[in-house]
Amino acid sequence: MTSGPLRNLDLNLLTALDALLRERNVTRAAEQLGLSQPAVSAALRRLRRHFHDELLHRTGNRYELTPLGELLREPTTTALAGVARVFDAIPTFEPATATREFTFLVSDYAAMVAADELVNTIEEQAPGVRLRLQQQVAAHVDQAPESLRTVDGMFLPHGFLSDIPSIDVFTDDWVLIVSRDNTEIGDTTTLAQLSEMPWVVTHHAPTAFTPAVRQLRLIGIEPDIRVVVESFLTVPFMITGTHRVALLQRRIATRLATPADVRILPCPWDVVPLVEAFWWHPTHRPDPAHQWLRHLLRTQSQPDPAATALR
Repeated sequence: MTSGPLRNLDLNLLTALDALLRERNVTRAAEQLGLSQPAVSAALRRLRRHFHDELLHRTGNRYELTPLGELLREPTTTALAGVARVFDAIPTFEPATATREFTFLVSDYAAMVAADELVNTIEEQAPGVRLRLQQQVAAHVDQAPESLRTVDGMFLPHGFLSDIPSIDVFTDDWVLIVSRDNTEIGDTTTLAQLSEMPWVVTHHAPTAFTPAVRQLRLIGIEPDIRVVVESFLTVPFMITGTHRVALLQRRIATRLATPADVRILPCPWDVVPLVEAFWWHPTHRPDPAHQWLRHLLRTQSQPDPAATALR
Protein backbone atom coordinates (compact mmCIF):
# COMPACT_ATOMS: atom_id res chain seq x y z
CA MET A 1 0.00 0.00 0.00
CA THR A 2 1.39 3.39 -1.03
CA SER A 3 1.79 5.84 1.81
CA GLY A 4 3.34 9.19 2.56
CA PRO A 5 3.91 11.81 -0.15
CA LEU A 6 3.44 9.30 -3.00
CA ARG A 7 -0.21 8.59 -2.11
CA ASN A 8 -1.63 11.56 -4.00
CA LEU A 9 1.26 12.19 -6.40
CA ASP A 10 0.87 11.65 -10.15
CA LEU A 11 4.05 9.84 -11.19
CA ASN A 12 3.63 11.28 -14.70
CA LEU A 13 5.04 14.44 -13.13
CA LEU A 14 8.39 12.66 -12.94
CA THR A 15 8.83 12.81 -16.72
CA ALA A 16 7.89 16.49 -16.72
CA LEU A 17 10.32 17.20 -13.88
CA ASP A 18 13.13 15.40 -15.69
CA ALA A 19 12.52 17.34 -18.92
CA LEU A 20 12.23 20.69 -17.12
CA LEU A 21 15.44 20.17 -15.13
CA ARG A 22 17.37 19.15 -18.22
CA GLU A 23 15.99 21.71 -20.67
CA ARG A 24 15.58 24.57 -18.15
CA ASN A 25 12.83 25.86 -20.42
CA VAL A 26 9.10 25.14 -20.52
CA THR A 27 8.83 25.39 -24.30
CA ARG A 28 11.74 23.03 -25.00
CA ALA A 29 10.54 20.61 -22.31
CA ALA A 30 7.09 20.56 -23.95
CA GLU A 31 8.64 19.86 -27.37
CA GLN A 32 10.68 17.01 -25.94
CA LEU A 33 7.69 15.47 -24.20
CA GLY A 34 5.35 15.98 -27.16
CA LEU A 35 2.96 18.03 -25.00
CA SER A 36 1.51 21.52 -25.24
CA GLN A 37 3.25 24.37 -23.44
CA PRO A 38 0.21 25.02 -21.19
CA ALA A 39 0.23 21.35 -20.11
CA VAL A 40 3.90 21.53 -19.10
CA SER A 41 3.36 24.89 -17.40
CA ALA A 42 0.57 23.28 -15.37
CA ALA A 43 2.89 20.40 -14.45
CA LEU A 44 5.53 22.91 -13.33
CA ARG A 45 2.99 24.64 -11.09
CA ARG A 46 2.08 21.32 -9.46
CA LEU A 47 5.76 20.48 -8.96
CA ARG A 48 6.42 23.87 -7.39
CA ARG A 49 3.55 23.32 -4.96
CA HIS A 50 4.81 19.85 -4.10
CA PHE A 51 8.42 20.94 -3.47
CA HIS A 52 7.58 24.41 -2.11
CA ASP A 53 10.28 25.70 -4.44
CA GLU A 54 10.40 27.52 -7.80
CA LEU A 55 12.75 24.82 -9.23
CA LEU A 56 13.68 27.13 -12.12
CA HIS A 57 13.49 30.89 -12.26
CA ARG A 58 14.06 33.54 -14.89
CA THR A 59 17.40 35.35 -14.91
CA GLY A 60 17.50 37.95 -17.66
CA ASN A 61 16.33 36.24 -20.85
CA ARG A 62 16.95 32.68 -19.68
CA TYR A 63 15.99 30.29 -16.90
CA GLU A 64 18.27 28.88 -14.20
CA LEU A 65 17.71 26.08 -11.72
CA THR A 66 17.31 26.85 -8.05
CA PRO A 67 19.66 25.03 -5.63
CA LEU A 68 16.94 22.43 -5.06
CA GLY A 69 16.48 22.07 -8.82
CA GLU A 70 20.20 21.37 -9.21
CA LEU A 71 20.01 18.87 -6.37
CA LEU A 72 17.11 17.04 -8.02
CA ARG A 73 18.66 16.63 -11.49
CA GLU A 74 20.60 13.41 -10.97
CA PRO A 75 18.17 11.59 -8.65
CA THR A 76 15.29 12.46 -10.99
CA THR A 77 17.07 10.88 -13.97
CA THR A 78 17.95 7.84 -11.85
CA ALA A 79 14.38 7.51 -10.56
CA LEU A 80 12.91 7.83 -14.07
CA ALA A 81 15.26 5.14 -15.37
CA GLY A 82 14.23 2.91 -12.49
CA VAL A 83 10.54 3.40 -13.21
CA ALA A 84 11.13 2.65 -16.89
CA ARG A 85 12.92 -0.58 -16.01
CA VAL A 86 10.04 -1.65 -13.78
CA PHE A 87 7.50 -1.31 -16.59
CA ASP A 88 9.89 -2.64 -19.27
CA ALA A 89 10.45 -5.85 -17.29
CA ILE A 90 9.60 -9.04 -19.15
CA PRO A 91 9.52 -12.70 -18.03
CA THR A 92 11.52 -13.89 -21.06
CA PHE A 93 13.56 -12.32 -23.84
CA GLU A 94 13.15 -13.41 -27.46
CA PRO A 95 15.90 -11.73 -29.53
CA ALA A 96 14.24 -12.30 -32.90
CA THR A 97 11.11 -10.33 -31.90
CA ALA A 98 12.44 -8.00 -29.18
CA THR A 99 12.30 -4.20 -29.51
CA ARG A 100 14.46 -3.37 -26.47
CA GLU A 101 16.95 -0.47 -26.45
CA PHE A 102 20.32 -0.94 -24.72
CA THR A 103 22.27 2.14 -23.58
CA PHE A 104 26.06 2.04 -23.13
CA LEU A 105 28.53 4.60 -21.85
CA VAL A 106 31.50 4.47 -24.23
CA SER A 107 34.61 6.36 -25.27
CA ASP A 108 35.12 6.88 -28.98
CA TYR A 109 37.78 4.14 -28.77
CA ALA A 110 35.33 1.60 -27.33
CA ALA A 111 32.68 2.65 -29.84
CA MET A 112 35.07 1.99 -32.72
CA VAL A 113 36.49 -1.30 -31.47
CA ALA A 114 33.99 -3.05 -29.19
CA ALA A 115 30.59 -1.62 -30.01
CA ASP A 116 31.16 -1.89 -33.77
CA GLU A 117 31.32 -5.70 -33.64
CA LEU A 118 28.51 -5.85 -31.09
CA VAL A 119 26.19 -3.81 -33.33
CA ASN A 120 26.73 -6.23 -36.22
CA THR A 121 26.04 -9.26 -34.04
CA ILE A 122 22.88 -7.74 -32.57
CA GLU A 123 21.58 -6.82 -36.03
CA GLU A 124 21.89 -10.48 -37.02
CA GLN A 125 20.28 -11.98 -33.91
CA ALA A 126 17.88 -9.24 -32.78
CA PRO A 127 17.00 -6.91 -35.69
CA GLY A 128 14.47 -4.98 -33.59
CA VAL A 129 16.93 -4.14 -30.83
CA ARG A 130 18.54 -0.69 -30.82
CA LEU A 131 21.82 0.46 -29.26
CA ARG A 132 22.31 3.93 -27.82
CA LEU A 133 26.00 4.81 -27.42
CA GLN A 134 26.32 7.67 -24.93
CA GLN A 135 29.58 9.61 -24.72
CA GLN A 136 31.46 8.62 -21.59
CA VAL A 137 32.83 11.42 -19.39
CA ALA A 138 34.98 11.43 -16.27
CA ALA A 139 31.95 11.89 -14.00
CA HIS A 140 30.52 8.56 -15.22
CA VAL A 141 33.66 6.79 -14.00
CA ASP A 142 33.98 8.77 -10.77
CA GLN A 143 30.35 7.98 -9.87
CA ALA A 144 30.16 4.56 -11.52
CA PRO A 145 27.79 2.87 -9.03
CA GLU A 146 25.19 5.57 -9.68
CA SER A 147 25.96 6.05 -13.38
CA LEU A 148 25.47 2.35 -14.08
CA ARG A 149 21.97 2.37 -12.55
CA THR A 150 20.61 4.41 -15.44
CA VAL A 151 22.30 2.55 -18.34
CA ASP A 152 22.91 -1.06 -19.35
CA GLY A 153 26.67 -0.84 -18.98
CA MET A 154 29.96 0.92 -19.55
CA PHE A 155 32.96 -0.03 -21.67
CA LEU A 156 36.13 0.80 -19.74
CA PRO A 157 39.60 -0.75 -19.24
CA HIS A 158 40.54 -2.43 -15.99
CA GLY A 159 42.28 -0.21 -13.47
CA PHE A 160 39.52 2.31 -12.80
CA LEU A 161 36.69 0.36 -11.17
CA SER A 162 36.43 -2.38 -8.56
CA ASP A 163 33.66 -4.36 -6.85
CA ILE A 164 31.44 -4.00 -9.92
CA PRO A 165 30.50 -6.95 -12.18
CA SER A 166 32.37 -6.99 -15.49
CA ILE A 167 33.06 -9.05 -18.58
CA ASP A 168 36.41 -8.85 -20.36
CA VAL A 169 35.74 -7.96 -24.00
CA PHE A 170 39.11 -7.68 -25.73
CA THR A 171 42.81 -7.04 -25.18
CA ASP A 172 44.83 -4.32 -26.87
CA ASP A 173 48.32 -2.94 -26.50
CA TRP A 174 49.99 0.45 -26.80
CA VAL A 175 52.17 1.87 -29.58
CA LEU A 176 53.90 5.15 -30.23
CA ILE A 177 52.85 7.31 -33.15
CA VAL A 178 54.83 10.09 -34.83
CA SER A 179 54.26 12.09 -37.97
CA ARG A 180 55.31 10.30 -41.13
CA ASP A 181 57.51 13.25 -42.09
CA ASN A 182 59.28 13.38 -38.70
CA THR A 183 62.89 12.77 -39.80
CA GLU A 184 64.28 13.07 -36.27
CA ILE A 185 62.82 9.69 -35.36
CA GLY A 186 63.66 6.47 -37.21
CA ASP A 187 61.94 3.11 -37.01
CA THR A 188 62.60 2.94 -33.28
CA THR A 189 63.06 5.44 -30.47
CA THR A 190 64.69 5.54 -27.05
CA LEU A 191 63.53 6.57 -23.62
CA ALA A 192 65.95 9.49 -23.75
CA GLN A 193 64.35 10.79 -26.97
CA LEU A 194 60.85 10.38 -25.56
CA SER A 195 61.72 12.40 -22.48
CA GLU A 196 62.62 15.36 -24.72
CA MET A 197 59.74 15.19 -27.21
CA PRO A 198 56.44 17.14 -26.90
CA TRP A 199 53.50 14.86 -26.10
CA VAL A 200 49.81 14.61 -26.97
CA VAL A 201 47.81 12.81 -24.26
CA THR A 202 44.17 12.00 -23.58
CA HIS A 203 42.08 12.62 -20.47
CA HIS A 204 44.89 14.02 -18.35
CA ALA A 205 43.29 14.23 -14.91
CA PRO A 206 43.53 12.33 -11.59
CA THR A 207 40.61 10.02 -12.44
CA ALA A 208 40.71 10.30 -16.23
CA PHE A 209 44.02 9.39 -17.77
CA THR A 210 45.77 7.20 -20.31
CA PRO A 211 47.16 4.18 -18.43
CA ALA A 212 50.28 4.09 -20.60
CA VAL A 213 51.24 7.63 -19.55
CA ARG A 214 51.10 6.46 -15.95
CA GLN A 215 53.46 3.66 -16.93
CA LEU A 216 55.88 6.25 -18.35
CA ARG A 217 56.02 7.96 -14.99
CA LEU A 218 56.63 4.63 -13.28
CA ILE A 219 59.78 4.12 -15.36
CA GLY A 220 61.02 7.60 -14.57
CA ILE A 221 59.85 9.63 -17.57
CA GLU A 222 57.81 12.77 -17.00
CA PRO A 223 56.31 13.50 -20.44
CA ASP A 224 56.42 17.06 -21.74
CA ILE A 225 52.67 17.37 -22.30
CA ARG A 226 51.78 20.02 -24.87
CA VAL A 227 48.27 18.97 -25.94
CA VAL A 228 45.46 17.31 -23.99
CA VAL A 229 42.41 16.02 -25.88
CA GLU A 230 39.22 14.29 -24.77
CA SER A 231 39.00 12.06 -27.84
CA PHE A 232 41.24 9.11 -28.68
CA LEU A 233 40.39 9.43 -32.37
CA THR A 234 41.68 13.00 -32.40
CA VAL A 235 45.18 12.04 -31.25
CA PRO A 236 46.73 10.96 -34.61
CA PHE A 237 45.62 14.18 -36.28
CA MET A 238 47.31 16.23 -33.53
CA ILE A 239 50.55 14.45 -34.46
CA THR A 240 50.39 15.02 -38.23
CA GLY A 241 53.05 17.43 -39.51
CA THR A 242 54.58 18.04 -36.05
CA HIS A 243 57.40 16.73 -33.86
CA ARG A 244 54.92 15.51 -31.26
CA VAL A 245 54.57 11.95 -30.07
CA ALA A 246 51.69 10.04 -28.50
CA LEU A 247 50.81 6.67 -27.03
CA LEU A 248 47.77 5.15 -28.66
CA GLN A 249 45.92 1.85 -28.64
CA ARG A 250 47.19 -0.30 -31.49
CA ARG A 251 43.69 -0.98 -32.86
CA ILE A 252 43.06 2.75 -33.36
CA ALA A 253 46.59 3.50 -34.57
CA THR A 254 46.36 0.77 -37.23
CA ARG A 255 43.07 2.10 -38.59
CA LEU A 256 44.06 5.77 -38.60
CA ALA A 257 47.77 5.63 -39.55
CA THR A 258 47.12 6.15 -43.26
CA PRO A 259 44.41 8.85 -43.12
CA ALA A 260 46.33 10.74 -40.40
CA ASP A 261 49.69 10.24 -42.15
CA VAL A 262 51.49 8.95 -39.04
CA ARG A 263 53.95 6.13 -38.39
CA ILE A 264 53.55 3.42 -35.74
CA LEU A 265 56.56 2.62 -33.56
CA PRO A 266 57.09 0.02 -30.85
CA CYS A 267 57.46 1.23 -27.25
CA PRO A 268 61.03 0.93 -25.91
CA TRP A 269 59.74 -0.44 -22.60
CA ASP A 270 57.41 -3.23 -21.50
CA VAL A 271 53.94 -1.75 -21.72
CA VAL A 272 51.18 -3.43 -19.73
CA PRO A 273 48.42 -4.51 -22.15
CA LEU A 274 45.03 -2.85 -22.00
CA VAL A 275 42.09 -5.11 -21.12
CA GLU A 276 38.79 -3.52 -22.14
CA ALA A 277 35.78 -4.69 -20.12
CA PHE A 278 32.04 -4.23 -20.00
CA TRP A 279 30.87 -3.10 -16.53
CA TRP A 280 27.28 -3.36 -15.34
CA HIS A 281 25.22 -2.74 -12.23
CA PRO A 282 24.27 -5.79 -10.11
CA THR A 283 20.57 -4.86 -10.29
CA HIS A 284 20.64 -5.93 -13.96
CA ARG A 285 21.59 -9.49 -13.03
CA PRO A 286 18.05 -11.06 -13.17
CA ASP A 287 16.91 -9.13 -16.28
CA PRO A 288 16.43 -11.69 -19.13
CA ALA A 289 17.35 -9.12 -21.78
CA HIS A 290 20.52 -8.16 -19.96
CA GLN A 291 21.38 -11.83 -19.43
CA TRP A 292 21.17 -12.31 -23.20
CA LEU A 293 23.38 -9.26 -23.74
CA ARG A 294 26.01 -10.51 -21.29
CA HIS A 295 26.00 -13.94 -22.94
CA LEU A 296 26.54 -12.25 -26.30
CA LEU A 297 29.49 -10.29 -24.93
CA ARG A 298 31.06 -13.39 -23.37
CA THR A 299 30.63 -15.29 -26.62
CA GLN A 300 32.44 -12.72 -28.74
CA SER A 301 34.98 -11.61 -26.12
CA GLN A 302 38.70 -12.31 -26.31
CA PRO A 303 39.85 -11.97 -22.69
CA ASP A 304 43.41 -11.78 -21.49
CA PRO A 305 44.10 -14.87 -19.32
CA ALA A 306 46.07 -12.73 -16.87
CA ALA A 307 43.16 -10.38 -16.27
CA THR A 308 40.47 -11.09 -13.71
CA ALA A 309 36.87 -9.98 -13.74
CA LEU A 310 34.09 -10.08 -11.17
CA ARG A 311 31.41 -12.36 -12.61
